[in-house]
Amino acid sequence: MRYSLPVLLSLGASLLVTTGAQAKGHPEAEKQVLDLSKQAIALRSVRGPGNKTGEVAALFRDALLKAGWQPGDIEIVPLDDTAYLIATWPGSDPSLKPIVISAHMDVVEARPADWERDPFTPVVENGYLYGRGASDTKFEAALALSSMIELRREGFRPKRSIVIAYSGDEETTMDTSKVIAQRLKNAELVLNVDGSSGSLSEKTGKPLYWSWQGAEKTYVDYTVTVTSAGGHSSAPRAENAIVQLSEAMTRIGAYRFKPELNDVTRAYWSGAAKIEPDAELAAAMKAFVANPDDPAALAVLRANPATVGKVSTTCVPTMISGGHAQNALPQSAVANINCRIFPGHTRAQIMAELEKVAAMPAAKFADVTGDDSIEAPASPVRPDFVAAAGKAVKAAWGPVPITPSQSSGASDSMWYRAVGVPSYGASASMIKDSDEFAHGLNERIGLLNIAPGVVYYTTLLKDLAGK
Repeated sequence: MRYSLPVLLSLGASLLVTTGAQAKGHPEAEKQVLDLSKQAIALRSVRGPGNKTGEVAALFRDALLKAGWQPGDIEIVPLDDTAYLIATWPGSDPSLKPIVISAHMDVVEARPADWERDPFTPVVENGYLYGRGASDTKFEAALALSSMIELRREGFRPKRSIVIAYSGDEETTMDTSKVIAQRLKNAELVLNVDGSSGSLSEKTGKPLYWSWQGAEKTYVDYTVTVTSAGGHSSAPRAENAIVQLSEAMTRIGAYRFKPELNDVTRAYWSGAAKIEPDAELAAAMKAFVANPDDPAALAVLRANPATVGKVSTTCVPTMISGGHAQNALPQSAVANINCRIFPGHTRAQIMAELEKVAAMPAAKFADVTGDDSIEAPASPVRPDFVAAAGKAVKAAWGPVPITPSQSSGASDSMWYRAVGVPSYGASASMIKDSDEFAHGLNERIGLLNIAPGVVYYTTLLKDLAGK
């Protein structure tokens, strides 16, 4: 997942990287990043028949073994048709909680007939690596792993253990994600490297900002069902399931949840206002921080597709079905409502609020999300993480604004947060908006990310695991 829209991190004052240059190169690690990425992309790690996620895990395991990891410190655990990887680099002080590097090895399905290039045949072309998983997220998984190997090659010895925890079904059921989070619920913090965290200028190709994700909304689906006796269409009745459902959906569609702020989003709005080129939008951001109930500010923010989802919980009807014959009164009508719930609210609370808004006694609500999603609090704005991330970005990319964000979900981070472990979306890579094809056709990532990416991860891990 990619977390976008710039925001300057405010911890009393804005944190802005102002100086710095990339450190010396790491040619062996840089070569390994590309090699591992290409080999991983070539393995079709898609849920269902022929799923090769376990082979991706074996590829990463073999790289670690070759670099000096002990077999007993690496696990590949099969689960249904997939598998997950946990590999530990033991620290010198076992009393300290470990640092976890989180990513996923599975990818979204891709039909070769739809692509210009075969999605599972990695291609390097014009400075890009093409293939399913290039940006989401096999490249970043290989980059983080190769950087950790580079640290070992250089003689670094972590004080805290560093754990590679790569899930095998993040794009679908997240069963491995849940298991991993439970196993690692004693961790100090998690670095989730899923997707690209930075944005590049479309005109110059230079970094615009780098973003860390500290919170995400809860993904939920509710069904709303209205039933009636039906009958012949030539004899209309007052109770019509389709009409009743439509009335309820109209009320829900017009409803706006209470606007909210947390530490992450407050920093987001405050910083974004400083660099937003649209004066009206910038003013609305400032006004929203000062008063989240400001009607003028809300009107502007909710009218903008880039900001509407950051103001509050959102719920929208997304699917509808009803009736059983063209010449019969409907016996039932069903709608799906998709919600992205602001951290701090339960699924049951939001469903109860929607029932009140619908004001339709005949409408029966049900939470059909299952256990693929969970409520999770925002991670704290930890000064140690913020400082280490700022230093790493500075070393890798130079003067780049540091930006917090809250995503609309869902990533493996929510499972860690739900068991009390702070998790931060904090990958090394930068990407142009026009190059964002995760889950889509012709997915790609710029090779320009490799060298600074190794610098970023080696710098970040030294700080977080070295003391």
